[in-house]
Amino acid sequence: MDDDIRPTGERRRSAPPDADAPPPPAPEAPTSPPPTAEAPAPPPPGRPPRRLLRWSAALLALLLLPLLTAEAALRVNYSGDPAAGTRTRHRDALWLGHAWVDGRKRDQDVEVLARRLRGTGVRDLYVHSGPLEHDGSLPDSAYHEARWLIAAVHRELPGVRVQAWLGDELATESPDGMRLERSATRAAILGSARRILDAGFEGVHFDLEPLHSGDRDYLALLDRLRALTRQRHALLSVAAHQIDPLPAFHSFWGATTGHPKWWSQAFFGQVARRVDQIAVMSYDTMQPLESLYGGYVAQQTSLALEVTPDSTDLLMGLPFYHENRFGHRAHAETVPAAVRGVRLGLSRTDAGRARFGVALYVDFAATEADWRAYRRDWVD
Repeated sequence: MDDDIRPTGERRRSAPPDADAPPPPAPEAPTSPPPTAEAPAPPPPGRPPRRLLRWSAALLALLLLPLLTAEAALRVNYSGDPAAGTRTRHRDALWLGHAWVDGRKRDQDVEVLARRLRGTGVRDLYVHSGPLEHDGSLPDSAYHEARWLIAAVHRELPGVRVQAWLGDELATESPDGMRLERSATRAAILGSARRILDAGFEGVHFDLEPLHSGDRDYLALLDRLRALTRQRHALLSVAAHQIDPLPAFHSFWGATTGHPKWWSQAFFGQVARRVDQIAVMSYDTMQPLESLYGGYVAQQTSLALEVTPDSTDLLMGLPFYHENRFGHRAHAETVPAAVRGVRLGLSRTDAGRARFGVALYVDFAATEADWRAYRRDWVD
């Protein structure tokens, strides 16, 4: 700093001021510019404004609240004790793979299967005998060992019925697949069912997916199939999609994902009234925990019981397979949780119902633990 400049900014004098001289004028107070409103600092680069963050958080909470509420309700649904007597009615079923009708299985395999099933509640076998062609036809070569299997099962397991499991992918969500809206396709399916019964099967079991809720062409097909099976004193059974866990949930899910997945409860009832057996595919539920899965199965059991007529066998699917992928977690979807859920739903809705059972999916993926849980929790 220059020696001639005071810290206050005044110039230093070379001699003391004259006493008679008038005092120097007082220095003017420095003036400050008028205050102005301070502009808000812009957000750091790369970060959204706080208002947007608040709105996003509120929207997320709004979307998650119904989901969390529904999940909490499922956990509550899994609580309590099943009623006494809510066990097998000896109307259970087992899905079997294609190896049983294409020559890969022999007599000793049937004997092993018979030892496995004796003393359980399994009364029906759904044996994969397709798939159907997209036009509804089915080559006889697809099930060329059917007569051998049926005779072997009747020999080893008297009273157990063998049904042909037929399925195909529908063109409801992609350009390829079966089109039920075509009358020629429905007529071909009817012809395939007729030949299946000619081969000695005691029923035909259909699994057509993805089948959207409200499909009138499917209902028309079932009407024609029911006339055929009644004429032939055979069974008509179907694998059914799950029922809306919330009202109209299939519509919401279909609009957001393109895959409606669920059926309305009313449509489920329409299907159930047209068949002898309806088996709910109560797995691949997207539930992350065993307790939530069990509560979901309990809910599905109650929903299905409410609309299935007493004349129709209602079967709830048990997951006898172990995969980890979107929609299915092996640690959550277990046989013990499913059986407990089935028994809770049965207890709360129609504990005395006779035409009721479980369907085990599927033989070639089942473990010893699955079979033990089925026997312990449902049969014994």
